[in-house]
Amino acid sequence: MTGAEAADLPDDGARQTPARLRRQASRLLSQLTARSDRLINAGLARADARKWHYAVLASLQEYGPGSQATLSRRTGIYRSDLVGVLNELAERDLVERVPDPEDRRRNIITISARGRRRLPRLDKVLDDLHDELLAPLSPAERDQLVHLLTRLLDHHTRTT
Repeated sequence: MTGAEAADLPDDGARQTPARLRRQASRLLSQLTARSDRLINAGLARADARKWHYAVLASLQEYGPGSQATLSRRTGIYRSDLVGVLNELAERDLVERVPDPEDRRRNIITISARGRRRLPRLDKVLDDLHDELLAPLSPAERDQLVHLLTRLLDHHTRTT
């Protein structure tokens, strides 16, 4: 818990955050993001994985092999960070790297058989973590939240 979060909950447990702060969508999204990241990172760590591992495996499974540059665009992982993620996945035999026959300076990354077996287990871990994160919401509200967040992200991604 951060100092700001601790300040929200005094000794008696009653909320003391001013109403005008609790109405700011940006603040609420920021606080929820921090809590979500902690929950997801801890849960994936218990499964000996990281969120970037999942992102790369999911991208490879859905869209097929790709170069490091392609994977960076698909996942939002900076190229410099992606190298480390791919090294970790390759060490675990979850992905395979082969030189691109059209450009030997590039590697093509493919999900391995072991990676394909691992991905559904990580899906289950994430499903359980999302159930915990979204516990107060009904299934319809969860779908609506994802739809609204996707709409916002798509809008701001197109305009930046």
